[in-house]
Amino acid sequence: MRLSFLEPLYTEPGPYASVYLDTSRDVEHPEREIALRWERLRESLSRQGADRALTNVLEEVVGTDAEVPGAHGQAIFAAHSTLVLDGELPKPLEHDSARYSTLPDAMPLVIQHLPEIPYLAVVVHYGGLPTAETHGWVELEAETGTWPTSTVTPGERLRHRVAVATWHRTCVRLGHRLDERARRAHADAVVVGGDEWACNVLLRRLPHTLRDKTVRVGGPTPTHTGRALLEPQLDGVFRGRMAAHDRELVDIFIGRRALNGPVAEGLAATVTALQRGQVAALLLNRPPGSSPRLWVGSQPTQLALTDAELTSFGVRAPREERADEALVRALVGTRAELVVVPESELRLYEGMGALLRYADPEIPS
Repeated sequence: MRLSFLEPLYTEPGPYASVYLDTSRDVEHPEREIALRWERLRESLSRQGADRALTNVLEEVVGTDAEVPGAHGQAIFAAHSTLVLDGELPKPLEHDSARYSTLPDAMPLVIQHLPEIPYLAVVVHYGGLPTAETHGWVELEAETGTWPTSTVTPGERLRHRVAVATWHRTCVRLGHRLDERARRAHADAVVVGGDEWACNVLLRRLPHTLRDKTVRVGGPTPTHTGRALLEPQLDGVFRGRMAAHDRELVDIFIGRRALNGPVAEGLAATVTALQRGQVAALLLNRPPGSSPRLWVGSQPTQLALTDAELTSFGVRAPREERADEALVRALVGTRAELVVVPESELRLYEGMGALLRYADPEIPS
């Protein structure tokens, strides 16, 4: 997974206020509920040392996602009275949280983006009798997205309505338009739902490259929910699945490790590679919690297992921080990717490994 969406987060130096807030509108009095939740978080930030100017900046954007229906949340970050990032959460966290710290608490937002699978969703509705051009119609809607974040940030839709009698020949042209959209989105899958007859006609006329990626789904297919097309079905299709791009990185890691190629494994080796800007992709069996700690300096590549190591590099006044916060900053700062892979597919030493951009030069014996 690419972490470029987090780059605005580090445009300001710390300390940062990091807020995760349930802003769901599927409760009886949503605005009052959100205001109460925010009040508790603002008090927490004040106790941690955040000033009023900073909390006021956050308050200006709390609940501004009112157009998003259903269950969801906000991830809001500010530093030095400046809003640096306001992101949507496809699902609210189990508990709201507010943290005032030297580094932003970004890992919960990263987790909400996983596994970041690009897709194309297609819904076909049919009305009337397929006997004559005046007796019925077929309507197609299509939307590209990246699961799961696009469930609350749906993209632009393609809409096309035709007479039933012309559906067979129109599908050929529509199939090429869908193929073009899927290619632009680098879609891993094409999820298709709706009327069985109309879907079957469409699927038989799709280009082979698109047909091979198609997943048929059943169930209700409303198109005016304000959320992603086929949202309830997308969860069943993609849960437990890795993005094809991430799967490719895992396969490269396995191949390189077998040949003693340019990879690192374990916390110490991976941190050393991050110090050098050597990591192309960090592989984790699970996202680190808040317990592991690393020592950091002011720059993304200034991280180490001990303060003495950083001091030896000339870093003044190193400080101990949460490993998840230090690792995310290092990945964003060096434009490295992140892949979370289950242990059942790849067991990593200490749960961590890295694909390297280059191998260390061999020292002559």
